[in-house]
Amino acid sequence: MPHAKNRIITIANQKGGVGKTTTAINLATALAAIGEEVLIVDIDPQGNASTGLGIDRRDRGVSAYDLLTQNASVSDTAIETAVPHLSIIPSTMDLLGVEMEIAGTPDRVFRLRKALQADDAKSYSYVLIDCPPSLNLLTMNAMAAAHSILVPLQCEFFALEGLSQLLETVGQVRDTLNPTLDIQGIVMTMFDARNNLALQVVDDVRAHLGEKVYRTLIPRNVRVSEAPSYGKPAILYDLKCAGSQAYLQLASEVIQRERNRKAA
Repeated sequence: MPHAKNRIITIANQKGGVGKTTTAINLATALAAIGEEVLIVDIDPQGNASTGLGIDRRDRGVSAYDLLTQNASVSDTAIETAVPHLSIIPSTMDLLGVEMEIAGTPDRVFRLRKALQADDAKSYSYVLIDCPPSLNLLTMNAMAAAHSILVPLQCEFFALEGLSQLLETVGQVRDTLNPTLDIQGIVMTMFDARNNLALQVVDDVRAHLGEKVYRTLIPRNVRVSEAPSYGKPAILYDLKCAGSQAYLQLASEVIQRERNRKAA
């Protein structure tokens, strides 16, 4: 089972371009800004979370690949970012080959869980895992390691179709690998209030999933899109923009849900 000393949240959606990495970076920054010790584990071979937090590829000598192949620990791989209280285990393209390397091992789905259960991971109050946009062995590792799943969902016509597949996978993981896994929440991203379709999608998702959908809507925002090219979270790049303010609100909701869970 995932370790109880910290909260491990996997940010996943098998569809690309839904704001998954942007959500990971900015939610982590918002949590760190209120004094939480936060770790992002970047297991997407594209490494966008690492780049978006200003980690140069030359500084990724030890990475999530080494963590999953059991050649390094959390403390060996975690790098402090420019954001106080926020560290990241960076990604490299080596992750593209990790599935083949560990596919034949009995613990192949539990490599990340084992790493995050070690003593050197206990100093983080939140661990956010940024997954690749596919339901592969890397994502299965993330789901097996997590307490809960946070799903970014783009406000577009096919949103519910992709979501149903992901929820089915979460159910399978719960039945076979991680019986306590639940949905932390679904966050609607790239919302444009001027678009009737976006409003309809939000209504449809809320009708299907009710309280699982966060109240916060993440808007389409130029400043949020610009921030990664400067190696900064949007919250540092432009705190006052609508996107940054939305991610601060989302962090408040995440924390409140965690408090409610503890109180239940």
